[in-house]
Amino acid sequence: MNTQLKSIILDDNKKDNRVKNLLKITISIVLSLGIISTQLFSDVAKGQKIYTKKLKVKCGISGSSFAGKHSQDQWEEIYDAGKLNDEIKKICHGHGVDSKSLPHIYDFVYEYANDSGNVPSI
Repeated sequence: MNTQLKSIILDDNKKDNRVKNLLKITISIVLSLGIISTQLFSDVAKGQKIYTKKLKVKCGISGSSFAGKHSQDQWEEIYDAGKLNDEIKKICHGHGVDSKSLPHIYDFVYEYANDSGNVPSI
Protein backbone atom coordinates (compact mmCIF):
# COMPACT_ATOMS: atom_id res chain seq x y z
CA MET A 1 0.00 0.00 0.00
CA ASN A 2 2.81 2.42 0.83
CA THR A 3 4.43 1.77 -2.53
CA GLN A 4 1.23 2.63 -4.38
CA LEU A 5 0.80 5.81 -2.34
CA LYS A 6 4.39 6.90 -3.06
CA SER A 7 3.84 6.14 -6.73
CA ILE A 8 0.70 8.30 -6.80
CA ILE A 9 2.46 11.17 -5.02
CA LEU A 10 5.44 10.99 -7.38
CA ASP A 11 3.10 10.96 -10.40
CA ASP A 12 1.30 14.03 -9.04
CA ASN A 13 4.63 15.84 -8.54
CA LYS A 14 5.64 15.03 -12.14
CA LYS A 15 2.32 16.39 -13.38
CA ASP A 16 2.77 19.55 -11.30
CA ASN A 17 6.25 20.07 -12.77
CA ARG A 18 4.94 19.56 -16.30
CA VAL A 19 2.15 22.06 -15.72
CA LYS A 20 4.61 24.58 -14.26
CA ASN A 21 6.97 24.14 -17.20
CA LEU A 22 4.14 24.47 -19.69
CA LEU A 23 2.95 27.60 -17.92
CA LYS A 24 6.45 29.11 -18.03
CA ILE A 25 6.78 28.36 -21.73
CA THR A 26 3.35 29.82 -22.46
CA ILE A 27 4.11 33.01 -20.54
CA SER A 28 7.45 33.35 -22.32
CA ILE A 29 5.81 32.99 -25.71
CA VAL A 30 3.08 35.51 -24.90
CA LEU A 31 5.59 38.07 -23.63
CA SER A 32 7.83 37.57 -26.65
CA LEU A 33 4.95 38.01 -29.06
CA GLY A 34 3.85 41.11 -27.20
CA ILE A 35 7.27 42.70 -27.51
CA ILE A 36 7.67 41.75 -31.17
CA SER A 37 4.17 42.85 -32.18
CA THR A 38 4.61 46.22 -30.50
CA GLN A 39 7.60 46.88 -32.73
CA LEU A 40 5.67 45.89 -35.84
CA PHE A 41 2.82 48.31 -35.29
CA SER A 42 2.86 51.83 -36.59
CA ASP A 43 3.59 54.76 -34.36
CA VAL A 44 2.15 58.28 -33.95
CA ALA A 45 5.52 59.83 -33.06
CA LYS A 46 7.17 58.16 -36.04
CA GLY A 47 4.40 59.46 -38.30
CA GLN A 48 4.91 62.96 -36.96
CA LYS A 49 8.65 62.69 -37.57
CA ILE A 50 8.07 61.46 -41.14
CA TYR A 51 5.67 64.34 -41.77
CA THR A 52 8.14 66.88 -40.39
CA LYS A 53 11.08 65.52 -42.39
CA LYS A 54 9.44 64.59 -45.68
CA LEU A 55 6.27 66.64 -46.07
CA LYS A 56 6.14 69.77 -43.93
CA VAL A 57 8.15 72.00 -46.28
CA LYS A 58 6.54 70.50 -49.41
CA CYS A 59 3.04 70.92 -48.00
CA GLY A 60 3.68 74.37 -46.60
CA ILE A 61 1.56 73.75 -43.51
CA SER A 62 2.15 72.55 -39.98
CA GLY A 63 1.48 68.98 -38.93
CA SER A 64 -1.50 70.17 -36.93
CA SER A 65 -3.03 71.88 -39.97
CA PHE A 66 -2.28 68.85 -42.14
CA ALA A 67 -3.91 66.38 -39.73
CA GLY A 68 -6.76 68.82 -39.13
CA LYS A 69 -7.85 68.63 -42.77
CA HIS A 70 -10.14 65.73 -41.85
CA SER A 71 -11.91 64.12 -38.91
CA GLN A 72 -10.79 60.77 -37.50
CA ASP A 73 -13.61 59.01 -39.34
CA GLN A 74 -12.62 60.66 -42.61
CA TRP A 75 -8.94 59.75 -42.19
CA GLU A 76 -9.98 56.19 -41.37
CA GLU A 77 -12.14 55.95 -44.50
CA ILE A 78 -9.34 57.36 -46.65
CA TYR A 79 -6.78 54.94 -45.19
CA ASP A 80 -9.04 51.90 -45.36
CA ALA A 81 -9.81 52.68 -49.01
CA GLY A 82 -6.09 52.75 -49.78
CA LYS A 83 -6.25 56.42 -50.76
CA LEU A 84 -4.03 57.97 -48.06
CA ASN A 85 -1.12 58.69 -50.37
CA ASP A 86 -3.52 60.22 -52.91
CA GLU A 87 -4.90 62.49 -50.19
CA ILE A 88 -1.39 63.45 -49.08
CA LYS A 89 -0.57 64.34 -52.69
CA LYS A 90 -3.75 66.40 -52.92
CA ILE A 91 -2.89 68.38 -49.78
CA CYS A 92 0.86 68.58 -50.46
CA HIS A 93 0.88 69.79 -54.07
CA GLY A 94 1.61 66.38 -55.61
CA HIS A 95 4.15 65.18 -53.04
CA GLY A 96 3.54 61.81 -51.37
CA VAL A 97 5.42 59.29 -49.24
CA ASP A 98 6.56 55.71 -49.70
CA SER A 99 4.08 52.96 -48.85
CA LYS A 100 6.11 51.85 -45.84
CA SER A 101 5.55 55.27 -44.21
CA LEU A 102 1.78 55.31 -44.73
CA PRO A 103 0.76 53.40 -41.57
CA HIS A 104 2.81 55.81 -39.47
CA ILE A 105 1.42 58.88 -41.24
CA TYR A 106 -2.06 57.46 -40.75
CA ASP A 107 -1.52 57.04 -37.02
CA PHE A 108 -0.26 60.63 -36.88
CA VAL A 109 -3.19 62.19 -38.76
CA TYR A 110 -5.73 60.04 -36.93
CA GLU A 111 -4.31 61.05 -33.54
CA TYR A 112 -4.37 64.76 -34.41
CA ALA A 113 -7.47 64.92 -36.63
CA ASN A 114 -9.71 67.97 -36.33
CA ASP A 115 -12.13 66.19 -33.98
CA SER A 116 -9.54 64.47 -31.77
CA GLY A 117 -8.89 67.31 -29.35
CA ASN A 118 -5.15 66.57 -29.57
CA VAL A 119 -2.49 68.98 -30.80
CA PRO A 120 0.98 67.81 -31.90
CA SER A 121 3.93 69.32 -30.06
CA ILE A 122 5.66 70.39 -33.28
